[in-house]
Amino acid sequence: MTRQIISTADAPQAIGTYSQAVRIGPTVYISGQIPLDPATGQLVSGDIEVEIRRVFDNLSAIAKAAGGSLKHAVRVTVFLTDLTHFSKVNEVMAQYFPQPWPARAALGVSQLPRGARVEIDCILHLD
Repeated sequence: MTRQIISTADAPQAIGTYSQAVRIGPTVYISGQIPLDPATGQLVSGDIEVEIRRVFDNLSAIAKAAGGSLKHAVRVTVFLTDLTHFSKVNEVMAQYFPQPWPARAALGVSQLPRGARVEIDCILHLD
């Protein structure tokens, strides 16, 4: 199968040696997104909900560029520097992902790039 690199200006450009997403056949691997504003390249500020929404907006933009949407997500991984924000992730995630929910893991970590408090990646399977 051919590997296709997915890129969109509607999500932050990679800040390292990785692609926004890679598609192989019907599967799309979206790199971890932190709450960077794609227009400025800066972290959004505000409460954790604002940051979580920015992350899901970034994931959604990349999914769209790949020819899908978050409804195609089969796996999501959430990284939080403070697990007390886990309930807010659940609340916001329910507004971006339709049921049935994708498989998911949530991890508490000590640090994330650029001092972000949340990072989320996902895998899509396009029908």
